[in-house]
Amino acid sequence: MAEPLPAPRRSAQRAFLFGVPIGTLGGLIGLGGAEFRLPVLVGPLGYRARTAVALNLAISLVTLAGSLAIRSRTLSLDPVRPFASIIFAMIAGAVIAAFYGTALIGHLSNERLERIILILLVTIGTALIVEAFLPSDIDGLIPDGLPVRLSAGFAFGLAIGLVSSLLGVAGGELIIPTMIFAFGADVKTAGTASLLISLPTVTVGVLRHARRGAFAQREDLTQTIAPMGVGSVIGAVIGGLLVNIVSAAVLKFILGVILNVSAWRIFRHRARPPRRAT
Repeated sequence: MAEPLPAPRRSAQRAFLFGVPIGTLGGLIGLGGAEFRLPVLVGPLGYRARTAVALNLAISLVTLAGSLAIRSRTLSLDPVRPFASIIFAMIAGAVIAAFYGTALIGHLSNERLERIILILLVTIGTALIVEAFLPSDIDGLIPDGLPVRLSAGFAFGLAIGLVSSLLGVAGGELIIPTMIFAFGADVKTAGTASLLISLPTVTVGVLRHARRGAFAQREDLTQTIAPMGVGSVIGAVIGGLLVNIVSAAVLKFILGVILNVSAWRIFRHRARPPRRAT
């Protein structure tokens, strides 16, 4: 007979203390850190996968809003104007996928959702490792031609929105590499595009989860969403200040390994179907 899982220890202070280092790590590589928050929500904080995804999405929205407020004075839309049509195509695809992806979660068992989460987190971790060895100044891989680029942008948006809804992430870990390697944007432009694409995508996901009653527990807001969101924003600022101290490529490699290990440790046993009694 399986031993019962220990009761989760949740508090606003604990959520905040987890949020700060996760936000710092994300800030160091230009991400929000949501992919690293999900194993914490399921592991140390003890949420079920379905609830953790919804909470992670809400925390991502808080982090995005905070990042946008902090960057609003220095944020310029001029560099993204040449990519405006691609960005709108990606937003359209991402919002559609986020809308239906949230409904998809409701039809998945907790065990199957955890298997999907494990696969996606390991894929993202591996992508971070691979990206660490890729040059950042390559030309975009998508050929010129508006119809081709719009179609590719919409397709990438569908994939990003689906991952966002299934993991509760803003999608920056996918949007930024896509803008750089697929469409030839520089890092700063890709970061701005990520904010513009992520905000409507995450908002749709949060609203859909809210309609399904995912945030009905007041304790989730006060003990997890708000404190971890504030901690993530503070951490992202700290990470931004320290960004020139450590090589981004080295960090991506290390964090990719950490994400793979943590995802495997937390979701491996949960994702296994229960054995039938003989």
